[in-house]
Amino acid sequence: MTTQREARFATVAIVDTNGLLRGQKVAGEDLAGILEHGMGMSPVQLALDPTDEIMHMPGVTDDEGDFHDSQLRVDPDSLRHIPFEVDSDSALYLAQFTGDAAEFCPRTVLRRVLARATEMGFAPKLGFELEFTLFDESAESLRTKGFDGLTTATALPSHDLIIYQVAQSDFYTAVADMCGPLGIRLGKMHEEIGGGFMEACINANGALPAADQAVLLKNFLRVLAMKQGRTVCFMPRWSEQADSQSTHLHVSLLGTDGSPCFWDADQPHNMSETFRHFIGGLQRYLPDITLLFAPTVNSWRRFAEGTFAPPAYTWGIENRTTCLRVVGGSARSLRVENRLPCSDSNPYLAAAATIAAGLAGIADKIEPGEATVGNGYVPGHSKGAPLLRNMHEAIEAFSASDFARAWFGPRFVETFTSTRRAQRAQFEGKDLIAERRRFFELG
Repeated sequence: MTTQREARFATVAIVDTNGLLRGQKVAGEDLAGILEHGMGMSPVQLALDPTDEIMHMPGVTDDEGDFHDSQLRVDPDSLRHIPFEVDSDSALYLAQFTGDAAEFCPRTVLRRVLARATEMGFAPKLGFELEFTLFDESAESLRTKGFDGLTTATALPSHDLIIYQVAQSDFYTAVADMCGPLGIRLGKMHEEIGGGFMEACINANGALPAADQAVLLKNFLRVLAMKQGRTVCFMPRWSEQADSQSTHLHVSLLGTDGSPCFWDADQPHNMSETFRHFIGGLQRYLPDITLLFAPTVNSWRRFAEGTFAPPAYTWGIENRTTCLRVVGGSARSLRVENRLPCSDSNPYLAAAATIAAGLAGIADKIEPGEATVGNGYVPGHSKGAPLLRNMHEAIEAFSASDFARAWFGPRFVETFTSTRRAQRAQFEGKDLIAERRRFFELG
């Protein structure tokens, strides 16, 4: 791969509130100075919805906003290469905002939470499962059809069906080829429940590298499909007839010496006190921060009955009908799977929220409620508070949360809730087709 000295161009990118990469190509001769001193970019990038609708963000897009540039700090360790570029132009660096914009920059929010984890003596380890649907539709065909009557890459529901996997081997091969230069540790791919429905999994890694890889995979899966004249969709519920799409987040904690903190062979289910309190914190605080896991109007279509979305803030042992699934049979594999995040959640914010809630539970020694046994979708089986009912409730809960302000900062809470209120107001009385126009290709 091209070295910094040989680069003709390099791409410097931030990740916006929606998890989209936004950035610019810079000349290779300017790269050394940018790596040392940073570069300017407007924080209005963090107020944009997919398709560049400008959301209301106090101090940024309101009457006080002047659309100024804020300084970016480029992470030199984030270098990877874009496989679709010529070698001399392929370098890609991730950056984050400094100054006031850092308060609501997703990558910086996660870094702040991880700094607190370090202070507590923990190193979180994460893995991501990303669900999406592949369509045999180009940007042109989507608009010709009015985003209706769309054709999925495969016709029938096909969970783990090898016939469809082999039939689509060119796509699977292209994904694997793409992940190498992007530094993505792809662990698994398979067919999911529904026509064109797939899942790609990132192996467990340090929290920031894992979130970086999840962002890169989501963005470049879209690129790959576009280059094939197709579309990858991350809408949680693109159709009322389709199953819901999610992002499952697997979390464990290591100590400063690298030892696993969730395992205790002398305790029931081998769950250490630290692990129990981590689950307790998630159960206590997930209602406050559900908005970070279900951040769009379309997210809330996911939580319909019969879609494998959690109906309550429950936990259980190896139970996929609960919100929090304890899984793993060894000290190194024991972890919790957070099944609440939607497929359109920002990986940095979903990771930050999950880790923060768990750490708060450890700090306050919060015991979890009773584990759910059996089918958590069946009335009477669920052992947890019911999920918030709609986006309005989630916005108000996040806005009023002392926990959210303490862990993510008052300015982040203010700006995030403002953009969500603006989006919700824009879609008042609109249908699913309107949501597809906004979110289908880039959401």
